[in-house]
Amino acid sequence: MPRIVSLLPSTTEIVHALGFGDDLVGRSHECDHPPGVETLPAVTEPKVWLGGDSAAIDRQVREVLEQALSVYKVHTDVLRNLAPDVVLTQSQCEVCAVSADDVQQAVNDHLDGNAEVVALEPNALSDVLDDIRRVASALGVPDRGDELATSMSLRIAAIAERTIELPRRRVLTLEWIDPPMAAGNWMPELLAAAGGLELFGQAGKHSPWLDWDAVAAADPDAIIVLPCGFDLDRTREEAKALTELPGWSQLRAVREGRVALVDGHRFFNRPGPRLVDSTQILAEILQPEAFAPSYLGDAWEPMQVS
Repeated sequence: MPRIVSLLPSTTEIVHALGFGDDLVGRSHECDHPPGVETLPAVTEPKVWLGGDSAAIDRQVREVLEQALSVYKVHTDVLRNLAPDVVLTQSQCEVCAVSADDVQQAVNDHLDGNAEVVALEPNALSDVLDDIRRVASALGVPDRGDELATSMSLRIAAIAERTIELPRRRVLTLEWIDPPMAAGNWMPELLAAAGGLELFGQAGKHSPWLDWDAVAAADPDAIIVLPCGFDLDRTREEAKALTELPGWSQLRAVREGRVALVDGHRFFNRPGPRLVDSTQILAEILQPEAFAPSYLGDAWEPMQVS
């Protein structure tokens, strides 16, 4: 069986969903699901301090990128000792995880190139499904990849079928708080399936920075706060800064109590099997009359507006 190192939380979850959890020998510093995976050796670490608020993290990341440096470090000694056959990484976002180029260089330098590097690029939902198939093919089980991707598609389509006749909610998604950023990539597609319309992010494109005057002019029906890498507790704390933005209290979504805080770290920010759960969560938030609140209190909560 292949020895697998996964450098993304999403690929770790894909590997488990494909039935290869026992073959994982290494992980990224962020991999934490399924429970128990955190006992594996970590092959990466961030070069910035992630304990600050969103503004501080953004400043550090920008400073590193301005120097043409990677945001993450590869522990090449750990990688060499693990001697993997397959290394899973990504080339979609230089802020999300160690770059594919850095991983390939580490494999060439420390493993004599004797490992297959599979670099995923999940820009849109279809890419996520194709990436699942690519991982499955690299592991020698293409049929399992087809089965998992098809299952995910059908489950998301079933949610979309239930929202066809429901009102479309105009939604602002916040993938970062300070400075504010909307959610792009696969999020607009998940929102559409859940009965929403993303106002600023575009499917298949990177998440855009926001002009707050444009947000005020759009006056969204609902706001969903899902900062990348933040769990629900941290999102709750960070979201307090939103109340200081100009015109926040006058926004329709705020006045009508349609601001939701969600656990982006576990769900929306991971392009893998739990995007189905993410779509269900969005449907609960946007269409509460039609969807039971199965994830309320665990994965999301209404923002308390004083």
